Amino acid sequence: MKRTIWLTILTTLATISIWAQPAKKTDIPLSRRIARFSPTIITGHTNKLTPNDRQALQKIIAAAKLFDPLFLRQAWSGNEGLLKKLEADKTPAGRERLRYFLINDGPWSQLDDNSPFLPGVPAKPETAAHYPDGMTKEEFETWAATLSPADKEKATGFFYAIRRDTAGKLKAVPYSEEYRQWLEPAAKLLKEAAALTSNASLKDYLNKRADAFMSNDYYESDVAWMDLDAPIDVTIGPYETYSDGLFGYKAAFEAYVTLKDEVESQKLKKFSGYLQGLEDALPIEPRFRNPKLGPGSPIRVVNVVFSSGEGNSGVQTAAFNLPNDEKVVTAKGSKRVLLKNTQEAKFAKTLIPISRQVLTAAAQKDLSFEAFFTHVLCHELMHGLGPQEITVNGEKTSVRLQLKDNYGTLEEAKADISGLWALQQLIDQGVFPRAFEKQMYTTFLASVFRSVRFGINESHGRGIAIQFNYLTDEGAITFDPKTATFSVVPDKIKAAVAKLTREIMTIQATGDYEAAKRMRTNLGVIRPDMQTALNKLDAIPVDIEPIFPLAK
Repeated sequence: MKRTIWLTILTTLATISIWAQPAKKTDIPLSRRIARFSPTIITGHTNKLTPNDRQALQKIIAAAKLFDPLFLRQAWSGNEGLLKKLEADKTPAGRERLRYFLINDGPWSQLDDNSPFLPGVPAKPETAAHYPDGMTKEEFETWAATLSPADKEKATGFFYAIRRDTAGKLKAVPYSEEYRQWLEPAAKLLKEAAALTSNASLKDYLNKRADAFMSNDYYESDVAWMDLDAPIDVTIGPYETYSDGLFGYKAAFEAYVTLKDEVESQKLKKFSGYLQGLEDALPIEPRFRNPKLGPGSPIRVVNVVFSSGEGNSGVQTAAFNLPNDEKVVTAKGSKRVLLKNTQEAKFAKTLIPISRQVLTAAAQKDLSFEAFFTHVLCHELMHGLGPQEITVNGEKTSVRLQLKDNYGTLEEAKADISGLWALQQLIDQGVFPRAFEKQMYTTFLASVFRSVRFGINESHGRGIAIQFNYLTDEGAITFDPKTATFSVVPDKIKAAVAKLTREIMTIQATGDYEAAKRMRTNLGVIRPDMQTALNKLDAIPVDIEPIFPLAK
């Protein structure tokens, strides 16, 4: 979905706040919007790859590039036509509009509550292009209620687009058919890469993933991805459901082509041994815990050399926990992948300068990249713990299906806050030194302001707002109005973290849609104190805009 190589130096941000209004979001100059993304080279060392693996890497990158136009198709039915118009405009203003369109994978500014930044563009549809334009929730649910269990599973499943037949009735179309023009050549390239590499696990995954693109059955390739252990670490396919604003059912295509950081991966392997103990100690009713996690819980630390599709849309991913398919998670667990070079870039370009504005002078000395990196790891670990498959009114279902449009926000909030809870457990067990405690909470507090700048109409940003407001209400975070800075209250933060972990996971375990909605509505907002601090961050980039030299 993006990204042209831009070597333009960041322009100076104007002094009027992009967060505090007078200025309407639609009035923010495009140059200022673009300047929030700092162009940053993201790459890795290929010197340890064999000649054949270096060739395979280029084949994989070529396949991943196909997911940029594919995701544009998924994001909005009007994207392809609009892209052609933007590409035809060779004026400086036209090139600027094209650049921001490619950053956002569409004409809506993700950092401005998805407001349109181009004239004549409608409000961003919740359906994206996963469903027919104009389809409502009610129409879908009425139709789905008439289907057989097998057909309903497809209709609500990850890998089927919803379209209309010639009579105007809804139907489910497999991704393998709907997106064949990209999936077929991508499959061919993955097969060619598989033929080149001598790594058995990479060969197996690439072949099975290529087959999945054509069969629409992703289970075997997801299992092969769980077992992937190779110098080239690849994640490619339909995964996250954030783009489906209607139900959170449909998976969007993305790719992360990375090189394994063997030294860091070995350091973090020990975490897998603590997962069942953390699950058993979760601050929820014992009946909501999983007595036996899936057998595979690998952790990988990697350096990105190329990303595409939803994986390179707007704010850059620092880590991920996949797959999302509950069947695979139940059978094999999930894999946590930390993008170290991306995290290092974010920490240097955004978090350090933010901390100097929002933390008290005393707290600033406790900022730590290790704490930032380790909390991101625990965030991803906790996605795989807690309620997943649940029972509601005697029927087996999943948290995702029950919470629907609230799922993404609560799941991100759960992973964040329970990640802090888990780290506290490990500190108490002596896995980390006691001194790490202060660094962990202080770095998290600074990172709150980094994440909420992504916008509270986005799951991660809104989830952060929920946590910040809850912890503030519990007295665990205090605000100094004289300096507009914040600090953690050590005596209250631990209990507040455990309490919020319990509340979110209980909502998930019971599939309580209304409780999830209340939490999202009441706490997923920017309050005046936070806004005061955000107003000081104008000149600091919100995120990076990656440049991938190996993908030229």
